[in-house]
Amino acid sequence: MERVAVLTRDCAGVNAAIRSVVRTACSKDVEVLGVLKGYDGLIDCRFAPLGVRSVSGIINQGGTILKTARSNRFFDEKYQEQAVKNIHENSIDGLICIGGNGTLSGAHVLATKYKMPVVGIPATIDNDITGVDLCLGADTAVNVALDALDKIRDTATSLERIFVVEVMGRSCGYLALQLALAGGCEEVLIPELDVDVNRMCNEIQEGNSRGKVSWIVIVAEGKAKAHDIASVIGEKTGLETRVAVLGHMQRGGRPTATDRLMAARLGNYAVEVLMNGLTDHCVAVKDSELTVVPLGVAVQPKEIDIKGYYRLIKLLT
Repeated sequence: MERVAVLTRDCAGVNAAIRSVVRTACSKDVEVLGVLKGYDGLIDCRFAPLGVRSVSGIINQGGTILKTARSNRFFDEKYQEQAVKNIHENSIDGLICIGGNGTLSGAHVLATKYKMPVVGIPATIDNDITGVDLCLGADTAVNVALDALDKIRDTATSLERIFVVEVMGRSCGYLALQLALAGGCEEVLIPELDVDVNRMCNEIQEGNSRGKVSWIVIVAEGKAKAHDIASVIGEKTGLETRVAVLGHMQRGGRPTATDRLMAARLGNYAVEVLMNGLTDHCVAVKDSELTVVPLGVAVQPKEIDIKGYYRLIKLLT
């Protein structure tokens, strides 16, 4: 294997993973091309050479130096074939894809349909990759959101208000659950769990009658809009309710030590796995050990102990 390419989505830790991939590959005299703007870059033949010096000083940066985009075109077989043609014409022997479910699904297509040597690195704040304990970016996202939540709690307590805080998570409630538990929040609404909003409002009223003066409700964006939930709470309880939408700030920020260390290990291991001839897998840390997970398994819906988390959140509030 003489030349590999690396393709990314964005979240904290991705740049640290790029750095690890490039420096590991260069130590083995393997050239590295960066794919600019994800799968669109494969389709449009947008490559940039990456060397040891070109990845200096990026370990602490959020996002991705390669830029990224959601590629609707890659769902079309015509554009898949164009991407594969560009891979062959640029003498790329293998591909490392860093990202979440969408990125790894694309990698799975390249590996199975077009027989490309492909290895994935799981990186998503949703932490929804099956067989992977912790994805790159998830730890940073929780800490970024928790820092914001702590500041919101200061205001909620001082002004004696209810706050509904909306976090990211279209189909997975991992981030919302982590934030609710770590932040000592009273309620969490996620896509995977049905919560009786009327019951929640009754609890708020009962707590208020006992002297509880503030309340924080976490809402995953895939479950409901914070403004809608706040309107219901205000209408049913008569209590002053405010909204905070954390939005894309959760995808950014300097990666935590956990994400940087994991990125170093996974980037290095991804190159080793690819050069040893294994394809259609993603690398992962499971029970503190490096391992691989078939991409066909990794992209399946991940089961989380939702009810266990929820019971603990309610017990401790």
